[in-house]
Order: sequence, then structure tokens, then C-alpha cells
Amino acid sequence: MVKILILYFSKSGNTKKLARAVHDGVREVGVKCDLKPVTGFRLAGLPRYDGIILGSPTYYGQMAAEMKKFLDLSVRFHGRLAGKVGGAFTTAGGMHCGAETALLSMLEALMIHGMVVAGDAAYFHYGPAAVGAPNKKALQYGRLYGRKIARLTKKLFG
Repeated sequence: MVKILILYFSKSGNTKKLARAVHDGVREVGVKCDLKPVTGFRLAGLPRYDGIILGSPTYYGQMAAEMKKFLDLSVRFHGRLAGKVGGAFTTAGGMHCGAETALLSMLEALMIHGMVVAGDAAYFHYGPAAVGAPNKKALQYGRLYGRKIARLTKKLFG
């Protein structure tokens, strides 16, 4: 069975709200999905997932330190995640606070692992991003993104 992990860090609760929307989208496609905070996640279970979606608030145009620490530790699985599907989403404090660069920093790490990432020509080119608390439109984009990643993962592993 196809299985996706959504791993997130959320201090204010905004990223967690967007994570739940992405989770809902994945499940709408009929894919099993675990939604977990990055703090306390057992790294050993990482290779059993077919897809991994990371969510982090944007701090100075980058991901949160907690997410960076996870990615730094994930090097022990280098090569074992190749071909799996990856994605990312973020929340930011304002319109021009570095959300795109935060997304790119997470996607870069997934690509270095050899993971497959998909852009979007229509709405959220690198992944969903919300300003502050996710509004209705941001949550809709989160669900759409979850469905997109789930469909791609099903094509590759279903």
C-alpha cells in the first residue's frame, strides 16, 4: 500500500493547520498518510514511506531549525530515498518574507536525496505558502497539493 509522511514544525499553529489541509488532500485520493510533528519523529522509519512532504514556518527566508536538524540527520539514508516523491509547504509572517526561498531550501534537500518533486504551473509553483494563519484559499491550495502529491505517489508506487 502507498504511504506518505507529512512531517511539519509549527510553533504558532499556522503550519499545523496547513499540514492538516495537505493531509486531507492526500487522504481524499485514498492514500495512507501519517501526519507527524518533526520534533520527536523517529528517523529510523523514514525509508518505509513512498512520499515525504515537509512543512515549516519561514524564518529569515529559510526553514525552521527543527526541520533543518531533521534534514541534517536524514543523511544516514542518503541514496535510500531516491525515486520517492517529495514536497514542501510553508507559512510566513508576511507577503515578502521569504516563503519561496524557504520552500526551495526544503525541496533542495529532498532532491539531493534523489527524490522526485513536482512543480505546479497554476497556483503554487514550489508548494503551498500561507501568510499568517492559513485562510480559506490557502487551505484549499493545501488540499489540492496533497491530492497532487498523492496522485503522483500512486502512479509511481501504486
